Amino acid sequence: MDRPCVRVPREAGERTRQELAAAGLLDEDHEIVVEEGCLYLPVTDPAAVDEAYDVVYRDVPAHDGQQTPADLLGFDPSYERLGDVAILDEDDPERAREIADAVLDSDLPVRAVIDRASKVKGDLRVRDWTVVASEGNERDRPVTETVHREYGFEYLLDLSRVYFSPRLATERHRVTEQVSAGEQAVDMFAGVGPFAIPMAARGATVVGVDLNPAAVEYLRENARRNGVEERVTAVEGDVRDVAADYADWADRIVMNLPHSADDFLDAAVTLAGDDCVLHYYDIQHEDDPFGPGERAIRAAATGYDVDVRTRHVVRSYAPHELNVCLDVRLSR
Repeated sequence: MDRPCVRVPREAGERTRQELAAAGLLDEDHEIVVEEGCLYLPVTDPAAVDEAYDVVYRDVPAHDGQQTPADLLGFDPSYERLGDVAILDEDDPERAREIADAVLDSDLPVRAVIDRASKVKGDLRVRDWTVVASEGNERDRPVTETVHREYGFEYLLDLSRVYFSPRLATERHRVTEQVSAGEQAVDMFAGVGPFAIPMAARGATVVGVDLNPAAVEYLRENARRNGVEERVTAVEGDVRDVAADYADWADRIVMNLPHSADDFLDAAVTLAGDDCVLHYYDIQHEDDPFGPGERAIRAAATGYDVDVRTRHVVRSYAPHELNVCLDVRLSR
């Protein structure tokens, strides 16, 4: 069956394999194929692969002896894996149950299968889930709690209590690789820490703010798990109320709330020091994906020179809509 694969020249294969594996995107259930000087590396989520890579669809064999859900079903089901939880997006309960049973009966290291029961909602950005099938060990931990590994870091999280998107792994890595030791960074919508913890690991002092108390709880736990608890301060609350406590403090700010980041630009300007890099996420129409965000930043950042360093498309969000990031240097 055709699977999404990253196609790269053979000489770039090992480096690409390591990058995809570190991002949690390498499909380890299928084999890497070599053909005519190219490597075809199967991936789990083509939408999450960096746009610099060439994604193609082709037939790749499953690993010998490993039974996949497709082997049991006779068709290739659509699901996403986060740690040891498989995530479905099925409207038909009977089909969801059929897929879930096959996932658990396969050789995949999965202990539970859940189905999206609502869209992301509310200020806390959580959604409802239906537990379709599980191994029945819920006394150890909630069905929706799992450990996600990404670029050498691990994040404990409960999907029913916090928002988390594994599809942004490559983008988070792009941003956090820019951080230098000694920086002071603020993640204005920190969640369970996928920006804050890698920044701290690179030697930054990080303040992570989130309105969701469960997210703050997991952020503190994940900072401990990854050995950076001394460099991460987790703050529960609305960052607009917290900003005054860290006025003029930040060398770097992450604003990953793309539907409404513009509502928080005044807080970002309060946080910014004399020289500050702002990573501003937005969702806009493909005809002008960067203009609205850039104009909003310039209007809010009075007293600063605004230098847009990077205009970056993160991914396609919806038909004719793009999720984008502006990397902006603010100089007072």
